Amino acid sequence: MNYSLANINGVNIFFRECGDKSKPVFLLLHGFPSSSHMFRNLMPLLEDKFHVIAPDYVGFGQSGAPGVDVFEYTFDHLADYVEALLQALGIEKYYMYVFDYGAPIGFRLAVRKPESILGIVSQNGNIYEKGLGERWTTRKIYWENPTAELRLFLQSTYAPETIIREYMAGEPLGNISPDGYSLDIYYTYREGYADRQDSLILDYRTNVAKYPEFQAYIKEYQPKLLAVWGKNDESFTVEGAQAYAENDKNAEVVLLDAGHFALETQYKRIAEEILKRFG
Repeated sequence: MNYSLANINGVNIFFRECGDKSKPVFLLLHGFPSSSHMFRNLMPLLEDKFHVIAPDYVGFGQSGAPGVDVFEYTFDHLADYVEALLQALGIEKYYMYVFDYGAPIGFRLAVRKPESILGIVSQNGNIYEKGLGERWTTRKIYWENPTAELRLFLQSTYAPETIIREYMAGEPLGNISPDGYSLDIYYTYREGYADRQDSLILDYRTNVAKYPEFQAYIKEYQPKLLAVWGKNDESFTVEGAQAYAENDKNAEVVLLDAGHFALETQYKRIAEEILKRFG
């Protein structure tokens, strides 16, 4: 495993990398509030067949985190930096694994350059309104009327107890290692974290607005797609996984007895499904 920094438009982007560079690229796009660390167990299982790359977005993990006064924290902008990283690394075609925040970022890239996408793994990476769980109700109210009170309330999204619950929900007691959520909690103490995440929570409304565009891409290009889903996820429900198969004849849906962070406990099974589908 290699750990590198690439300077993209003045911001250092951290990324993990493994596998032979002559092999097809597999781009792994993490979610919230995690980082490329979430792929620590999966990457070694894919490196024999792929050149695997997992970046941290601007403001996440080990990447640079400029202040909101000098950097626009939107999903469009985060996608710009992932795209620029791929260009800097000379990567023109790739498979992508999208999870949580990785879905709206990855599908932006797919819509921009559909010819670049070799295949897609969506692990609890939602692009359908029917896949939004009940907890999104308050966020939708906030998007329509972003009051200071609701902004403060939604900061509980990245409180330590919320992060731990997000990892633990839907999993048997004792299944989840504390490594992932402990690191995520550590990053919440970085300077300016609240401002960055508050901006993205509000901007998430643009992702839902783009769902029809992402779905149109799926319907037109029919990419080879694996929706592998923690079926006990309270954020993104199984309806979001099943919707892929409704729009894409080349989609396969695999439901796992796991929660939102299914990769924490199911990484071997997920690797098996990826290699069976794309290897």
